Parts: sequence; C-alpha cells; structure tokens
Amino acid sequence: MRPLLLIPLLATLSACTWVHMAPGASSVRVAASPPAGCEKRGEVEVAVKHSIAFIDRNPLRVREELETLARNEAPGLGADTIHALGDPLRGAQRWAAWRCGG
Repeated sequence: MRPLLLIPLLATLSACTWVHMAPGASSVRVAASPPAGCEKRGEVEVAVKHSIAFIDRNPLRVREELETLARNEAPGLGADTIHALGDPLRGAQRWAAWRCGG
C-alpha cells in the first residue's frame, strides 16, 4: 500500500519550482530571436531535473526554470538580454547572452 502513497507525492513534487531568481536577473530581458544592434557576451547551458523517479515533470515548469537559470547567469556575463538557441532537451538548454544597453 505504501507505493501507492508515493505516486501522489511524486506528482506533487513534479510541479514544484526549485529555481529562484537571483539578484539582478529580474532586469534581464528574454528575446525571441537574436537582438539587433547588441553585443554578444557569450553562451550558457543550463539544466534542471526533467523527471523524478521516471515521472516527467511539467514541461512548462521545466522551461520556466531553464529561463530563470539563464537569466541568473546573464549579469555575470555583463549581459542584459538572453535568447534560447534551441528547445530544451532532457532538461538542458543553451542560451545566448547579449548586452543591448538601455
């Protein structure tokens, strides 16, 4: 009977967000494509758990966490804008970081 109790717990955990916005990351803009007239500052790859005990997490939540992690990395690169270089794959995603100013 105990294994049946584990399933609702894992389903609840799969919806949780463990990634929090770092100081300075809230001002980082997320662009849909490479921004024009900006200086590329680098690329970052970020990753989160996409499944827990063989149960896939909510894909939207995974995307949100990956974006937050990329925004957290941007200020360290001197960037104020990021854009995804591709779709998430197994909980990982690459992002380009740009300094656009303003």
